[in-house]
Amino acid sequence: MITLYGVYRSRASRPLWLLLELDLPFAHVPVIQGYRLSDPSAADAPLNTTSPEYLAVNPQGQIPAYAEDGLVLTESMAITLHIARQYGGALGPEGPAEMALLENWALFAATGIEGQALEIMYIQRDGGDQSAEGQAAIASHAEKLRRPLARLETHLAAHPWLLGKRFTVADLNLAECLRYAQGHPTLIGEFPAVKTWLEACQSRPAFKKMWAARMAEPA
Repeated sequence: MITLYGVYRSRASRPLWLLLELDLPFAHVPVIQGYRLSDPSAADAPLNTTSPEYLAVNPQGQIPAYAEDGLVLTESMAITLHIARQYGGALGPEGPAEMALLENWALFAATGIEGQALEIMYIQRDGGDQSAEGQAAIASHAEKLRRPLARLETHLAAHPWLLGKRFTVADLNLAECLRYAQGHPTLIGEFPAVKTWLEACQSRPAFKKMWAARMAEPA
């Protein structure tokens, strides 16, 4: 049995979305980030990333974590790529070349998109976009995203999905990284093929189910 540790309001959203896409049975352990709690060591604190029970699963104290038959994975995209390779069917690779492409797009998402997109989200979440300094920081992060987004725009202008004609885990991983920048008022709209693709990813029933579960959790 697959066990997935982590709340929906975390990078656990990636494997949770994929598990819902595949309708795979799994046990969900909603571990919350310790930094979100006033006292994560309190006797009545929920299971969190500082809890000894969770540190026994992932000593690094981060979520998500994945456990199955003695295998433990602690990086969200390693988890999604493993699930896709083992159980993904059409969402996974059809041969070694496609596996290489899935890995390539995952690294593109992690190194080219996620960091800058997260910074935009953090500034907006904390109200920093209300100051001139915050707006300048957002503009700087957005500018650093334009080069990878231009590359993505060229690709998606010729293909409906990252691997061509079908939605795969590559789309899921990248869409979840780019989601962090969706609060920017204009950035995604500058790239119409990217915008259309992202909307298609987020219109999928499994994404909507994941998102509803995420919104039901405490912010």
